[in-house]
Amino acid sequence: MKIVITHAYFLCDDKSEQKTMMPYPPLGLLYVSAYLDQNGLMNEVFDSTFETEESLSDYLLKEVPDFICIYATLMTKLQIIRLIKFIKSSNQLKGAKIILGGPDVRFNTKNYLIHGADYLVIGEGEATTFELINALINNEPLNSVRGIAFSGPLGDIISTPDRNLLNLDNLPLPARHKINIGSYLSKWKEVHGFNTLNISTMRGCPFGCCWCSKAVYGNSNRRRSPRLVVDEIIWMQSHFQFDHIWFVDDVFTLSTQWLSRFANELKLRHIRISYECITRADQLSVQDVQLLKESGCYRVWIGAESGSQKILDLMNRKVKVEEVQKSIISVKKAGMQAGTFIMLGYPGEEEKDILDTVKHLKRSNPDLYTITLAYPITGTELYNQVVLSDPSENDWANRTDRQTDFSRKYPRQYYEYAINLVNREMAGYRNWKKMKMVQALKHKLFAIYWRLKMKQISIYHQS
Repeated sequence: MKIVITHAYFLCDDKSEQKTMMPYPPLGLLYVSAYLDQNGLMNEVFDSTFETEESLSDYLLKEVPDFICIYATLMTKLQIIRLIKFIKSSNQLKGAKIILGGPDVRFNTKNYLIHGADYLVIGEGEATTFELINALINNEPLNSVRGIAFSGPLGDIISTPDRNLLNLDNLPLPARHKINIGSYLSKWKEVHGFNTLNISTMRGCPFGCCWCSKAVYGNSNRRRSPRLVVDEIIWMQSHFQFDHIWFVDDVFTLSTQWLSRFANELKLRHIRISYECITRADQLSVQDVQLLKESGCYRVWIGAESGSQKILDLMNRKVKVEEVQKSIISVKKAGMQAGTFIMLGYPGEEEKDILDTVKHLKRSNPDLYTITLAYPITGTELYNQVVLSDPSENDWANRTDRQTDFSRKYPRQYYEYAINLVNREMAGYRNWKKMKMVQALKHKLFAIYWRLKMKQISIYHQS
């Protein structure tokens, strides 16, 4: 039996990523691949990141796999639908079983099955994928495989109970040897002058932000032992030449004890690394900042989302604006870079909240920040709270969650102008701090322009 694992993400089609050019290897796929290998199911990985839909199609026609496992996200849904259509319409491939997993399948079960998927892996994928394929190969009943969904003989959907979550220390290292890691490293080097690779030390997040998806791990939180994480780092250093590490965990400083053991493990084994991570302001103590610095951290991303306490409370962030500002400042004082995330257009946000966000950014003055426009991910609390705009036009197979809008206080364009306002205000402030007064004035005038555009929309909308 031939098994192919892929993800149908194509960098050439992602205009947003092409601007930043920060691609990372698909760890989720590589973990599933390694687990199948460990348990005797040999498989191949087609990393589509630097490929095209045509090259993936050609590969499948050449290999003619019995099982095609695809990792599904809200970003790749449209490509996956097209890929399924291609597989089902091909004489060579129509006998292949299509297995989908990943964060987009739990709350879109019916739609994916209607559009041609044979089986869905719900939740954590390694053990479920193995048991499902093993059962299909041996013609065993599927109702004993936990964490799957499929269409029954009468067109009904059969779902089995979720499985117990794995002990992460029992997982093999992701099968990085199966893909061309050099493509990632060279692209980073070409664009940024340095390169980086990603590592996962934990799964899940215990916090309940309304806009965040819990589709794979729920509210669980598990972590690998520091010793095994350092083992992985040593393996990577012996196989690849890279400058930095990106720890993909949601809250890297969730446990001071774990962080202390990790820093000590690196020290005892004389391992030097440079890395960046994400955390929350309420999970970043003075000791955590010291341990980050000692263990090689050069940049910490701290979730802010808004400078308005009203909006943070609506998001169920359970953090104070002042805490975020204090954490950003403390990271910078320790000699590390601080980054933060901002989300505009959240339900209930008004001009005052946006201006509070501007004040927040100026007071904390992070080295880096990103801004996104809020959008409702299926299955989240935010999705269940809002009224979707034009639901009759919400054709599931032709649009992603990012393209789905909801009714806000003002039209979407108002918040797009607000993004321009924030960026101009911050550019002006930073130039002012550097005593570049001409540039500061220029950006300030643009900020006034965008605020006037926002005013026009708000007046028109209220009339």
